[in-house]
Amino acid sequence: MPWRRLSAGSAGHNRPRADRKGERRLKNPFQDIDELESALAEQSYFADRALSTTLYLGLSLERPVFLEGEPGVGKTEVAKVLAKALGRPLIRLQCYEGIDRQSALYEWNYARQLMHIRLAEAARVGQTAPPEPARRTSRADAATAAASTGSGPEAPFDAQGTTGWTHQLEAELFSPRFLLPRPLLQAVRPEGPAPVLLIDEVDRSDEAFEAFLLELLAEYQVTIPEWGTVQAAEIPVVVLTSNRTREVHDALKRRCLYAWLDYPSFAKECEIVRHKVPGVDAALAGQICAFVARLRQETLFKVPGVAETIYWAQALDALQTRRLTAARIEETLGCLLKYRDDLMMLTQPARQGDAPMLHRLMAEAGVAAEAGMRGDAR
Repeated sequence: MPWRRLSAGSAGHNRPRADRKGERRLKNPFQDIDELESALAEQSYFADRALSTTLYLGLSLERPVFLEGEPGVGKTEVAKVLAKALGRPLIRLQCYEGIDRQSALYEWNYARQLMHIRLAEAARVGQTAPPEPARRTSRADAATAAASTGSGPEAPFDAQGTTGWTHQLEAELFSPRFLLPRPLLQAVRPEGPAPVLLIDEVDRSDEAFEAFLLELLAEYQVTIPEWGTVQAAEIPVVVLTSNRTREVHDALKRRCLYAWLDYPSFAKECEIVRHKVPGVDAALAGQICAFVARLRQETLFKVPGVAETIYWAQALDALQTRRLTAARIEETLGCLLKYRDDLMMLTQPARQGDAPMLHRLMAEAGVAAEAGMRGDAR
């Protein structure tokens, strides 16, 4: 397996990257940023120049990439398509409130360890049990025989043998076959090529978990108390994402290359929709993206992201919609909005006699879509 175990003295957190052996290098397969951008486009991900540059530098400089932005703008998708473009497996660690190093790094298979202890004890007892006496002897004769052979209750205690057996059992219990690797250890110690490691929504974790990640992000190694330091033989590609529900500590960001992902432009989102939902024609894609772009300008509890735009386009395609109407938008608005207050704000008039906000947004989106399509045509 492509990993190395280091002694405590060789961990060397301050060792420069240039001193590392060539086998650990990431080996960027892309000749330039354009080639990387084209590889992502082949996977139907249309990255802007800034994101493509950040990913290219992450591969070239062997640095993790930290992606931050609103939910649904495609941060998680970056790691997925990058893994496909590189031909590497994807390992995903989904962060959540209360996640700890055990859940992220490794656990011991306690049930199997306990079974191994019981079997080892039974085997040892079977090996050391005295043979059945061939004839009946007196208690005095048995005591004399036990003392002369070094067995029985009055025999001297074999401390050295017991200690050796205990040490051997302990070594077996903490061997790799009893280890249950979790995503971080799987990334450092993969069974095949170095993977793309996605640490998703790191802002959901706490500061203690962020501090635990620093060793991995700086040196591509992890520490297991029973083993010592385990260092990756080949550097994995690491992508972290954050929805900015809280500020991530500067110590973690300093170890990464940073990129902010915003909502795409009208033309870019139309391109994404048409590639993800081929059944939607250019006119309907323009109306969809214009309406969503206008909707994002409102004060909503949860603004729809690119993922919601794609889901809505898929729903409209499944309903064989060719042109947006107020009725069809209201019927499928649950694809875009996930909170009742947002739905009510769009579909219920603010005052008696007023038209619902949906009608106004639709009219404005229709103008924007028409203007956008003319702009694309030019």
